Amino acid sequence: MIHKAAVLAGATGLVGSRLVELLAAAPEYSLVVALARGAMPPTLGALQWRPADFERLADVLGDIRGSESVPLDAFCCLGTTIKAAGSQEAFRRVDFDCVVRFARWARSANARRLVVVTALGADPASRVFYNRVKGEAEQALGALGLPSLVVLRPSLLDGERAQPRPGEQFALRLTRPIRALLPRSLRPVRDVDVAATMLSAARADRAPLLIESGQMHGAAARLA
Repeated sequence: MIHKAAVLAGATGLVGSRLVELLAAAPEYSLVVALARGAMPPTLGALQWRPADFERLADVLGDIRGSESVPLDAFCCLGTTIKAAGSQEAFRRVDFDCVVRFARWARSANARRLVVVTALGADPASRVFYNRVKGEAEQALGALGLPSLVVLRPSLLDGERAQPRPGEQFALRLTRPIRALLPRSLRPVRDVDVAATMLSAARADRAPLLIESGQMHGAAARLA
């Protein structure tokens, strides 16, 4: 058994919480560090929780470094909405600044691979602010020179959020009855399938740079 370490940013969100469960149960990971805001859940087995302070990642994660004997995988599920963040500037601080800071930490910690969730439609040239920030984040990550970068672009996420998003819930109610009629690339994708795709990407000997939403459907069943 190859023992590896994993660090996950965005561990309490919809996809991140699913990924925490998968990583904690994955036999190859002897250490899983999840970053969270607020009260820290208790350490359980290989799973540790640490504060999500993206301005002090070197302090928070200073004891973690990848090596030949214990390779390090980094996962990023950070993401919010403009409404939840309160402004475009606050949204950018999460979806661009924190994402890039985490990626820089991963590079400095000798992570062998970074797996990141962005969004369908991410494009640095987009006229839509949300898509443009996601695209600019992808562009910045690509310029960091990471050993291996995998970007996932899921469509509308289908899952039960701790803090519901009314617009997302409305869109899901509209699309669920006609899911089978929609192109795979546009169908809402289950949170568990996105998380499973991230773990599969980390396990792959050679992972693709980009995984589109249509490729994620059924990933949880394939992982099992």
